[in-house]
Amino acid sequence: MTAPADDLADWLRLARVPGVGTQGQRALLAAFGLPGHIFAAGRGALAAVVGGAAADALLAAPAQADIERTLAWAGEAGNHILTLADAAYPRQLFDIADPPVLLYVNGEPALLSRPGIALVGARSATAAGEANAEAFARALAQQGLVVVSGLALGIDAAAHRGALAAGSAGAGTVAVIGTGIDRIYPARNAALAREIAAAGAVVSEFPLGTPPLQHNFPRRNRLIAGLAEGVLVVEAALGSGSLITARLATETGREVFAIPGSIHSPLSRGCHRLIRDGAKLVETAEDVVEELRGRLGWPAPAVAPAASAGGRRRRGTEPAAPAEAPPQAALALGDETAHVLDAIGHDPTDLDTIAARCGLTVDALYAILLPLELEGRLAKLPGGRFQRIT
Repeated sequence: MTAPADDLADWLRLARVPGVGTQGQRALLAAFGLPGHIFAAGRGALAAVVGGAAADALLAAPAQADIERTLAWAGEAGNHILTLADAAYPRQLFDIADPPVLLYVNGEPALLSRPGIALVGARSATAAGEANAEAFARALAQQGLVVVSGLALGIDAAAHRGALAAGSAGAGTVAVIGTGIDRIYPARNAALAREIAAAGAVVSEFPLGTPPLQHNFPRRNRLIAGLAEGVLVVEAALGSGSLITARLATETGREVFAIPGSIHSPLSRGCHRLIRDGAKLVETAEDVVEELRGRLGWPAPAVAPAASAGGRRRRGTEPAAPAEAPPQAALALGDETAHVLDAIGHDPTDLDTIAARCGLTVDALYAILLPLELEGRLAKLPGGRFQRIT
C-alpha cells in the first residue's frame, strides 16, 4: 500500500461510486485534484463535470464496510493498491485509452513497470500449442522480458508456467485477471496464481469480491496489451479474445507477433489472419527479442551469429519446442513406430487417414498410438485427430 490510509480510503470510495466509470473518475481528478478534494466539492461543481445523477452518487454515503475490508486486505503482506497518482503506477498504461484509477496487486508491483511481452492464445489449446507457449515464455523470461498473460486455461497458463520455470534467471511473470483479486478464475488455476504471486505479480482493476463477469474479460485484455511492449499470439481461432488483445496492442503502438500453424487447424486461423494483417511471423524467441531490441534500447548481442545447416545465419536461441524435452524423447523408436509418426506428419490427422497411410488396421494402429500418447510424443485432439508433439 503506497498511499496513506486516509487518502487511499478516498480513492477506494471514488472507485466504488456507481454510474461514474473510469472516464468520469479521471475527469473529476483532472478537475479537482486528489479524491479528497472531489468529495469536498459542492454538488454544482461536481455536476458540471459528470452530471447531476453522478454528482448525487458522489455525495451519497460511501460503502464503508467494503472500504474497510479492502484497506485490511491492502495491509496484508504482499498486497498493494496502486493509485493513478502513485509513482509505482505503471506509466505504460497511460498509452491505453482507458487506464484504471486503481490497480490491486498481489506480489511485486515493480514488475508491472518492467519491459514485458504478452503471451496469449486459445483456452482449448493443443498440446503442441501449450508446449510452444511454455518454451517461448521461458526463453523470453530468460532474456529479460516479464511474461504477461491472463491466467486463463490453455495458452495463458502455459505461458505463466514457462516463465516460472525460468526461475531466478528469468524476469518473472504477471497475471492480469478479470475478477476481484481475491477471486481466482478459473478455480483450477488457484495454485498457479499462488505461485505467480510468490515469484511475480497478480493484478486486477476490479474491486475485491468481483465475480467472473463476461464483460470484464475484454477490459482485462486492454491491460495485458498495455503492460507489454508487444503481444505474441501462440494459438487462436477466428473470433478469439486473443485477437482483441492483438488489436488493442496495435491501437496503442505495441508490436504484434504470431506463431504460424497448420493450415488444417482451426486454432491456427487467428494467427494466420494476424500475419496477413501485418503481425510479425515468429519461429523462435529470438525473433521477438530482435524486433523489440531497438524499442527497448537494448544493445545487440555480443555472441556471433551461428550458421544454420542451410547456410543462413541467425543469432542462436531456443527453438519453438518444449524447453526441456521429456525423458521419453531420448528413447529409440522402432521402425514401425517411426513409420506411424512419419505418416501423421505435423498436421492434425484423423485415425482413418493414418491407417491408410501406414497400411495398418485400426486395432494395430491403436496399439502403437497409445504408448506414443502416454510418452508425450503426440496429442489426441477433438474429433478423433492426432498431432505430433516431438
